[in-house]
Amino acid sequence: MTTRDLVLAALFAAIIVVLGLLPPIPVGFIPVPIHAQSLGVMLAGVVLGAKRGTVAVLIFLLLAAIGLPVLSGGRGGLGVFMAPPAGYLVGFVFAAFVTGWISERVIKREQSGLGQIASFFVAAVIGGILVDHLIGVLWLAYGPTNLGLANAFLGTLAFVPGDIVKAVVAALAGRAVMVGYPLLPARA
Repeated sequence: MTTRDLVLAALFAAIIVVLGLLPPIPVGFIPVPIHAQSLGVMLAGVVLGAKRGTVAVLIFLLLAAIGLPVLSGGRGGLGVFMAPPAGYLVGFVFAAFVTGWISERVIKREQSGLGQIASFFVAAVIGGILVDHLIGVLWLAYGPTNLGLANAFLGTLAFVPGDIVKAVVAALAGRAVMVGYPLLPARA
């Protein structure tokens, strides 16, 4: 990785941290709050690509692991990786990678603007929602909370409408960056 790549990854790690300043919304029937940080993960994937987007998420999770209060609600420390939302946090790494990987392969400069937005949206939905929720649900179902697969799956459905909105925002931002400052073709 070049210095430029590391700076971009650090910038997107900071964006994910800033999105954590928005207060989390407790759902009540599942021990995971609604938060905005998954938008940052989707943005890292669509704008930076698989490698740099994943590095951005890893930097963010390293900051959380060393105890900095970077997670929504001002949480941090190793204990968060054993808490109910831990599956979603670990899923962030895979979500950024898959979102970026799909973006790198599907979005082309010669596509129409609407085609690029649609492609970014599909990448954000597959990586940022499906992959992250799969890992989060498995952790809730079989981790310390032991909710069971059916309850964990039903509980995560509460997040899907908001995550669809986040995927739309990520797609629009990905398109805007593609036009104004095309990082996508420069990804490696």
